[in-house]
Amino acid sequence: MPCLAFGSSHGFVLRPLLVAALAALPALSPQFVSADEAGASFWLPGQVGSLAAAPATPGWSLNTAYYHATVAASGSVAAARQIEIGQLPANVNVSLSANLSARSDQLMLTPTYTFATPVLGGQFALGLSGLFSRAETRIDGTLTAQLGSVTATRQGMLAGSLTSVGDLTPFTTLKWSNGVHNWMTYATGNVPVGAYDPRRPPNIGIGHGAVDGGAGYTYFNSMTGRELSGIAGLTYNLRNPLTQYQSGVDFHFDWGASQYLSKQFFVGLAGYVYRQVTADSGQHPLLGSFKSRVTGIGPQLGYTFPAGKLQGYLNLRGYGEFGAANRASGWNTFLAFELSEAPPDAAAQPARRPAVK
Repeated sequence: MPCLAFGSSHGFVLRPLLVAALAALPALSPQFVSADEAGASFWLPGQVGSLAAAPATPGWSLNTAYYHATVAASGSVAAARQIEIGQLPANVNVSLSANLSARSDQLMLTPTYTFATPVLGGQFALGLSGLFSRAETRIDGTLTAQLGSVTATRQGMLAGSLTSVGDLTPFTTLKWSNGVHNWMTYATGNVPVGAYDPRRPPNIGIGHGAVDGGAGYTYFNSMTGRELSGIAGLTYNLRNPLTQYQSGVDFHFDWGASQYLSKQFFVGLAGYVYRQVTADSGQHPLLGSFKSRVTGIGPQLGYTFPAGKLQGYLNLRGYGEFGAANRASGWNTFLAFELSEAPPDAAAQPARRPAVK
């Protein structure tokens, strides 16, 4: 349950509209996994990395990924969330000076089936990803609301947490391979069935649908052990039916580069670039276009090993973020474990990849 603590409010005359604005202050919080409406995105940057386009062994696989993020923000991100929850009219000028901190721990489960029969000459796969998460937030800030010549100010602190399930994410991939060159296309989207309430901090679900598609490439030379991958896509966000807010179109690019030190173990770097390319609609004029952006980079390790009649794959990636705007940023870590059918040739170089969210 949220724990609220407030200082006294100040102002000589309070019209009803200003009273409503101040009453909305307890709702200041980030929606950690959400649309740009709350300064984040449907696509989780960094969720794919090395070997993204490499072919998989036909049959079932199960990817289990633990994701941790610790982020901070100030100003516009907290203001956007307050305006969303308070549903303040456009003729109320709102300024916010606040410091925000958030922590998220997610467990993502992704079963995938890769078909042995080629589709359009490529390898076709279907999957579904779901998550269980705990999110914690804290904001310390000052809200100033003004209507005409009347001004009111209030200071406050909010700390809240939520443990629940998130939305479902179905996806498809289609991959082609020719020697050291591998290509892929993918399509995915959001089914908004997770825990979401626009007036509750924080949220696990995002409260609206989204569709996302893109393409990727992997260069992998088994003779030298060198690998380079990149996957780019665009997200189209549907309108949130509860807030009537529609986030703009997002561009994202995830990449990974690695060097195999043995047939089972590699080290390397991974990173991502996220940019919102069109403006939101339905936001308060105070926020302007409210376009988000962030960049991340960090080290990674990968290890493939036999697991009985199956094959196991471990991947650890950590990212530090910079260049953020209208988005909470900090650092995050992915730890992925995947079980899949063993390749026909056990001595062949493994080609495993983190699954799409």
